Amino acid sequence: MTLLRLVLRDYRAAFIAVMAASIASAALGIGVIAFINARLIETGDHALSALPQFFGLIALLLAVSLAAQLGLTWLGHRFVLDLRTRLVKRILDTDIERIEALGSASLLASLSADIRNVTIAFVRLPELVQGTILTVASIAYLAWLSPSILVVTALWIGLTMAVGAWLVARVYHHLHHVREAEDALYRDYETVIDGRKELGLNRARARRVFEDVFRANARRYRHHIVRSDTFHLSANNWANIMMLGAIGVVFFLANGLGWASTSVAATYALTILFLRTPMIQAIGALPTLINAQVAFDKLATLSLAEHDPAFDTPAPLDTDWQTIELRGVTFAYDREDGFGIGPIDLTIERGELIFLIGGNGSGKTTLARLLTGLYRPTGGTGGTIRVDGRPVAEADRGAYRRLFTAVFTDFHLFDTLLDGAGNPADAAFVDDWRHRLGLDAKLSVDADARIADTALSQGQRKRLALMLALAESRDVLLLDEWAADQDPGFRRVFYRDLLPIFRERGHTVFAISHDDSYFEHADRLLEMRAGRLTELTGEMRRAASADAVARTGER
Repeated sequence: MTLLRLVLRDYRAAFIAVMAASIASAALGIGVIAFINARLIETGDHALSALPQFFGLIALLLAVSLAAQLGLTWLGHRFVLDLRTRLVKRILDTDIERIEALGSASLLASLSADIRNVTIAFVRLPELVQGTILTVASIAYLAWLSPSILVVTALWIGLTMAVGAWLVARVYHHLHHVREAEDALYRDYETVIDGRKELGLNRARARRVFEDVFRANARRYRHHIVRSDTFHLSANNWANIMMLGAIGVVFFLANGLGWASTSVAATYALTILFLRTPMIQAIGALPTLINAQVAFDKLATLSLAEHDPAFDTPAPLDTDWQTIELRGVTFAYDREDGFGIGPIDLTIERGELIFLIGGNGSGKTTLARLLTGLYRPTGGTGGTIRVDGRPVAEADRGAYRRLFTAVFTDFHLFDTLLDGAGNPADAAFVDDWRHRLGLDAKLSVDADARIADTALSQGQRKRLALMLALAESRDVLLLDEWAADQDPGFRRVFYRDLLPIFRERGHTVFAISHDDSYFEHADRLLEMRAGRLTELTGEMRRAASADAVARTGER
C-alpha cells in the first residue's frame, strides 16, 4: 500500500525499530502460551511454583506490546503531520489555473476527509501489524506442536481469510463511492453557506437545493457507507465465528481421530483463542487502510505541484526596470466554451497610470492575471513577457511576480499588515493609511500589525485590502474594479487624491475600472473586447469617457 511505502521511504529506521518491538511482542505472546502448555497444562502438579514466572512474562509482554503500539501510533501521527503540511505546501506551490480548475470543495475535502482517513488508518495500523506478526508466529508454534492438525487448521483459516478478503474488496468498492459522494457534499455545503443570502430570499431555490441536490448526494453517501459497513461487519463476524469453529475442528481431530493428545488440542485451542482478537482487529483495520488508499488515490488525482519544503523568495528581477511588455501573449481556458484572450501586445512604462475597461467576460481579469504572472501564457508559443526587453524565463517567474501587488475582485482579507519582506508593517505607515482610507474609527491594529477586527462593510474591506497591498511596497499596483464598492464620496477621493499619491510613492498603477467619469485621470486607456486588447486614443478615448457602457460591448 501507498501508506506503507511512504513510511518505509521517509521513516525507515523508526519503522524497523517499531517492527522489531512488534516481533518481540509476538514472540513473547507465543512464549506465554508455550509456558502455559509446558508448566500449567502438562505438569499441573507444579503449577503454583510457576506462577511468579508466569506473571513476570505477562508483565514483560504488556510492556513490550505497549511500547510497540505507542511507537507505531507516534510514528503514524508524525507521518500525518508531515502529510498535512506537505499537502498545504503543494497547494501553495501549485499554479492558480490548476487550483481554480479543482475548486475549493475538492481541496477542502482532501484537507479534511482524506487526511482524516489517513490518520484513522495509522491509528489502526498497530492492530494490523501486530495481528499479522502474531498470526505468523502462532502458525510456526502450532506447526511444531502438530503439523497434521496445522494443515487442516490452515485450510480452515485460509477459507476464512479468502471469504474475508472478498468481503473487504466489497468494502473498498463502496468506500471509493463514499469518497466521491463526500466531494459532492462539500460542494453542497459551499452552496448553502456561500449562497445563504440568495437562498434566504428565494425559498423555492432553497427547497430545490435541499431536496433535489443535497438530499440526493446525502442519500448516495448513506447508500455506500451502509453497504461498506455491512460488508465490514460481515467480515468481522465471519472471522469471529470461523475462529470458534476452528477450535471445534481441532478437538475433533485430536480426540475423535486421535491425531494428538488432549493437552496439544488444549494448547491449539488456547492459541486460536489468543489469535482470535488480534486477527479480528487486523481484519477490522483493513477497511481503514483501504480507506487510506482511496484517500491517497484521490490526492494523486489532484495533480498538485511536487513537494518543495523551501519557500522561494527571490529578489525582484530589476529594481530599476523601465518597461514591462507582453508580446503575442495568449491564454485559453480548458473548458467547453474554449474562451481565451490574445494575442496581446502591451507595453507598460514605469510610473504610468493605466485604466483598463471592458464588458463582463471580455477578459480583463484574465489579462490582469497574465500580467502579474499568476497565469502562464498558453496556446502555441503563447507569446512572451519581457522586462526591459529581456524575456521572463520559467525560472524567473517568482522574481517577476515580486514586482506586483494586487487587490482582485475576489480578494482575501488577511489579518496582518506585512511589508515587502514579510515583517510587520511600520506603525507610522499603519496610522497614516488608516487615516487616509477613512478607517480610524473602524480599524484596530495591535503592535504586531495584527488587525483586531475585520467585520467591516464591503467597501471598508476593500480599503483594508488596499492598505495590505500598499504595505508591501511593490512597484506595480494592480486594482481590479477596486472602486466599485465605494460610496460616491470616497470614490472621488480615490481617483482625485489617492491615485496621485500612489504615483508619488513610486507605484505604477494598472486599474480595471468602469468609472467613465474619472477616465481623464489615466495616462492611458485600454479596452478589452472579446479577448482582444486595444488602446483608446483621441476621439475613441473621448467617446469612452463620455459613455463607457456604450464603448464596452459585452461578450
